Amino acid sequence: MKPGQFSSKTQTLIDPSLLRLPKRRRTTTTSSASSNTPPPLTSPPPKTLKTSTTTTTTSRRSLFIGQWIPLGIPPSELSLPLTLPTGQTFRWRRTSPDRFTGVVGPHLLSLRQPSPDSPVSYLLHSSAEASSSAEAAIADYLNLSISLGEVWSGFAERDARFAEAAGRVGEGARVLRQDPWECAMQFLCSSNNNIGRIERMVGTLSSFGEYLGTVRGHGFYRFPSVERLAEVSEEELRRAGFGYRAKYIVGAVKLLQSKPEGGEKWLTSLRGLELPEVIDALCTLPGVGPKVAACIALFSLDQHHAIPVDTHVWQIATRYLIPELAGARLTPKLSKDVAEAFVKKYGKYAGWAQTVLFIGELPSHKATDISNCSIEEMKSAKRKRVKVIQSRG
Repeated sequence: MKPGQFSSKTQTLIDPSLLRLPKRRRTTTTSSASSNTPPPLTSPPPKTLKTSTTTTTTSRRSLFIGQWIPLGIPPSELSLPLTLPTGQTFRWRRTSPDRFTGVVGPHLLSLRQPSPDSPVSYLLHSSAEASSSAEAAIADYLNLSISLGEVWSGFAERDARFAEAAGRVGEGARVLRQDPWECAMQFLCSSNNNIGRIERMVGTLSSFGEYLGTVRGHGFYRFPSVERLAEVSEEELRRAGFGYRAKYIVGAVKLLQSKPEGGEKWLTSLRGLELPEVIDALCTLPGVGPKVAACIALFSLDQHHAIPVDTHVWQIATRYLIPELAGARLTPKLSKDVAEAFVKKYGKYAGWAQTVLFIGELPSHKATDISNCSIEEMKSAKRKRVKVIQSRG
């Protein structure tokens, strides 16, 4: 089966202890918090939140619970531990040693991979839209239309050292194709921050969206719209622990709200531009510099040759690509030189090569045998990983 295709076969596995869903249709108003709303992923937003005067009714959710469905791609094309907890996104939660739970668009789902040699399957917990659209949404989010095997073979032909590094990391490290609006807000939270705090901030922003369900004690929400976040003030975000980033988030939301076509559509439209234009456009958003812009471009805007240059990528570049600059201090000009060196070596998917080499720097990449990895070991590896990933902000 080709990458990006799904198997129609299903495997039934009822695991009702995983999920707590709303028992009835909920009518919510933005003027007050519902008394029966389950606790969010992080602390709830301040009660003084500015509200709108409109009342909306949550549509009946299409439920498709208890069936694990194979994605239909080999494990060499997708490794969950080498893709989801590697600094590309901060919305997934590891709900068991072999399972990650998160939200893709309107769908609350879990992805499962019992071992590095096992294919990935998914379970759809709930959806705010038709459940039949979940498969296409997952394929798009995971960039499954791109053959990882073909891309990596091309890298190995260009650079024998890549094959050696990839062998240490393991197969299946993919670059995600996230929603640009959601990705932009996540990386605004990442600036000079640590993993735990980034996840809490992103969780707080997410909790302003539609509640989808609770899995293993974690509340999950559809990411809120630009209009919804426009109701949140800088003061409220500061009280929630965002610090100076509150100003950037409020400013970015205000600028996006002013776009004639709408902020979310404007961000998505950047997929059709060349990388320099994309970086320039993103840098007009408050709080977004070249490094954060490169992250957003690579992880959501189809700019596969975008290179987010931080100190770790700089160290990789001086080892693999430009050893003559080893010992030099990283400057904005040298950051451009690093990006150009990656593109010259690896071509149009240079950002994917950089991601693999970046993952190779993470202390946790050696412990990818998730079937034999305890929760304590995973937490220890995560703590060690923090210092590396936080440099991307």
